[in-house]
Amino acid sequence: MHCMTSKSVLIAKNTLMLYSRQIFTMLVSLYTVRVVLEILGVEDYGIYGVVGGLVVFFMFLNVTNASQRFMNFALGRNDREQARDVYSTSIVIHVLIAVLVIILAQTIGLWFFHTQLNIPPERQSAALVAYQFFILAKVIDILQAPYRATIIAHEKMSFFAMLSIVEATFRLGIVFLLPVIQFDKLKAYVFLVCITNIVILLIHKIYCNRTFELARFRYCSDKELYRQMLTFSGWNVFGGLAAMSREHGINIMVNIFHGVTVNAALGIAGQINSAIFQFVTNFQVAFQPQIVKSYAAKDYDYFMRLIFRTVKISFCLLFFFVLPLSINAKFVLQVWLNNVPEYTVVFIQLILAFSLIRATLGPFWMSIQATGDIKRYEVIASCFLFANLPFSFLSLWMGFSPIGVLFIRIGLEAVLFAVLVFYLGARIELPIFKFFCEVILPIFIIAGISSFVTIFSMNIFVGNWNRLIISCIISTISIGCLMYQFGLSKQDKISLLNWIKKTSRRIPQ
Repeated sequence: MHCMTSKSVLIAKNTLMLYSRQIFTMLVSLYTVRVVLEILGVEDYGIYGVVGGLVVFFMFLNVTNASQRFMNFALGRNDREQARDVYSTSIVIHVLIAVLVIILAQTIGLWFFHTQLNIPPERQSAALVAYQFFILAKVIDILQAPYRATIIAHEKMSFFAMLSIVEATFRLGIVFLLPVIQFDKLKAYVFLVCITNIVILLIHKIYCNRTFELARFRYCSDKELYRQMLTFSGWNVFGGLAAMSREHGINIMVNIFHGVTVNAALGIAGQINSAIFQFVTNFQVAFQPQIVKSYAAKDYDYFMRLIFRTVKISFCLLFFFVLPLSINAKFVLQVWLNNVPEYTVVFIQLILAFSLIRATLGPFWMSIQATGDIKRYEVIASCFLFANLPFSFLSLWMGFSPIGVLFIRIGLEAVLFAVLVFYLGARIELPIFKFFCEVILPIFIIAGISSFVTIFSMNIFVGNWNRLIISCIISTISIGCLMYQFGLSKQDKISLLNWIKKTSRRIPQ
C-alpha cells in the first residue's frame, strides 16, 4: 500500500510539474498564432500549414514510442545494462530514420510539392525555402527522441517541463523579432524555428550525458535487441503512417480542393486544439512510465486501475477546456484574431469534439505498448485511420463542404473506440462490463449534466463577456463536482482528501 501511495504521489507531482509548464506554453502558443497570422497573412499562414503538413507526413517513420517502451520496461525490471543498450540502439535507429526522412522528403516530397500542392505562383519560391527548413527542423526532432525517452523513463518531469518553457520562450522571441526582419517573413519564421530546434537538441544531449549514467553511447552488438526494437518500430511506423495520412493527408486534400485559405482555418483550429490537448498529453506522459513498469513488474491489479483512472481523468481534464471554448468559440476568435478565416469556428468545435474521443484512446495504446505485442492493435487502429482518406476524398470530390471531413473523422474515431474496448477485453483481459460501469457511464453523466447546467446558466446573462465568464465558472465547478462524485473511486477520494488535509496543515495560520 505504501509503495502504491508513493507511486501515486510521484505521478501527481509529475503531472503538476507538466501542468505548470503547459499553462505557460499554451498561452505562448495562442499568442504566437495570433501574431504570426497577422504578420504572415492568411495566405502565407495557409502555405506554412500545408507545407509543414507535407514534411510532417514523413514523420510516420519516427519510432519514439519504441525507445520509450523499451527504456521503461528495462527500468521497470531494474536492468540498468539493458537500459544502456536500449539507449545506444535507439540512437543508431533514429539516425538511420533521420537519413531516410531526408531522402523521402527530397524525392517524393519534392515531386508532390511541385505537382500537387495548390500554392499561388508568386509564393512558390518562398514556400520551397520554407519546405527545406521544415525538413531540417523535423529531422532534428527525430534526433531528440532518444534523449526525451531517457528523461521521461527516469520521470524527470521537472527538467522536461523547464525545457519546454525554454523552448516556448524562444518561440515567443521569434514573434517579437519577426516584425523587424526586412526580408521575406515566411522564410525568416521557418528558419528561426529551425534554429530553436537545434538549440533544444543540444540542451537535451548535454543534460542526458551529464545526468544519467546509462546515457553514454556504446556500440551494442545485441542483434536480438535490434530485432525486437525494429519489429516494434515497424508496427509503430505502420501506425504512424496511418495517423499522418489522417492528420496531414486530409490537410493536403483540402488544399487541393479548396486552397490555402481553408488550410489557414484548419491550421488555426489545429493550433488551438494542440495547445489544449497538451494538457491531456502531459497527464498521460506522467502515467505512461508507471503503466509500463507495473506491467513489467507483473503488478496487474495496479496496471488495470491505472488504465481506468487515466481514461476517466483524461476525458475530464480536456472537457474542462472543451465545454466553455466550444460554446463561446465565435466570440473568443473575434477577440483573439483580427482576421478570422471562414470555417474556423466550426472547425474548432468539431476538432475539439474529436479530441475528446482521442484522449480516451491514449491509455489503450499505453497498455498494449506495455505488453510489447502491438501488431494486431496497430492493424485494427490503422484500418480506421486510413479509412479517413477514401471517405474524405469522396466527400470533397462530390462537392461537399470541407466540414464533412471532420464529421467523418469523429465518426470513425467513435467506432474505433468501441472496437478497441472489445479487443482489449480479449488481449489484456480488460473487464468490459466493469469498464462500462466505472468509466464510460460516469463520462456520459459528467459530460451531459455539466453541458446542460453550463448552457442553461450562461443563457440567463446578456453580453458576450458575461456569458464567457459565467460559462467558464459554471463549467469548471460542475465538471469538478461531478468528477469527484462519479469519476473518482472510493480509494481515490480518500487519497485526495488526505492530500488536502496534509497540504492545509502546512499552510501558515
